[in-house]
Amino acid sequence: MDSKNENLSLSAPLITVYDQEGLRGVENDQRKCESGIWRNEILEEVKKQLWLAGPLIAVNLLKKLIQVISLMFAGHLDELSLSAASMAKSFVSMIGFGLLLSLFHFLHIICGQSYGAKQYHILGIHMQRAMLVLILLSIPLAFIVSNTNSILIAVGQNASIAAEAGNYAIFLIPSLFGYAILQCQIRFLQSQNMIFPLLLIAGFTTLFHIFLCWVLLFESGVGNRGAALANSISYWINVISLVLYVKFSSSCAKTWTGFSKEAFHDIISFLRLAVPSASMSCLEFWSFEVLVLLSGILPYPDLEASVLSISLNLNSVVWRIALGLSGAGR
Repeated sequence: MDSKNENLSLSAPLITVYDQEGLRGVENDQRKCESGIWRNEILEEVKKQLWLAGPLIAVNLLKKLIQVISLMFAGHLDELSLSAASMAKSFVSMIGFGLLLSLFHFLHIICGQSYGAKQYHILGIHMQRAMLVLILLSIPLAFIVSNTNSILIAVGQNASIAAEAGNYAIFLIPSLFGYAILQCQIRFLQSQNMIFPLLLIAGFTTLFHIFLCWVLLFESGVGNRGAALANSISYWINVISLVLYVKFSSSCAKTWTGFSKEAFHDIISFLRLAVPSASMSCLEFWSFEVLVLLSGILPYPDLEASVLSISLNLNSVVWRIALGLSGAGR
């Protein structure tokens, strides 16, 4: 054995001795093997993410479509109905939906941490505590929404649009409370990777919402207010369906153990996490909705508000795809 091979055998006694070309071949094979392993791992991870992201994208799209469908049906009445519904939806979204969504946007994080730590019953406590705070917050928000007409006129909006928007917004008040509970339920189930129940219930609710809008707008004769009422009813149908699923499904037996007094504890600490989380999300959300409100002070407010609302809602629907993908990576 020459000195070169002797050194190799001493440094790696369990490796077969090769000449220089043989060693290069082994190193190349090892690199190919490692790259193949990494490639397979990446492909498996991509498949898992897409399997989770697909239903999440669908759930987010279906949730958004409830509001979009209401506006579409309102647009079949006349231009004033569409512009008023758009104005009311943007105002309520800024004051209500956006704030409620942003305030407990972090809920899926703490629920996911509790689920990962196998503290299953804590998930139910987090959900109850979030529901309690959001429902209490919805009470003053409902008072503000009930004065939509006066607020819009005070900021220079067209009087006829403001009056119609005020009537539309009043029928959206029940949806504030339903939306608050719904967001907590979604994060409770999402943190446990229970996406398909959310998808099935959201799909049923959206299909029923189309029928409900048609009945309330074109058969009942209540005008565009029927679209707002249908919006509220559909949210509550979604909430009740998820309540029944959580209560009777064996999948939630560990995470939902019933109502508990623990939900009333540590609310201040809960808010300390919620408020900073909401700040950035609210600013981002408001930057879009305020455009519709500003369009009401343009020379042709009926047309401008309608066109801008349609454009922003289409943009929001596309944005839900990215939202679902990001949710899968959390």
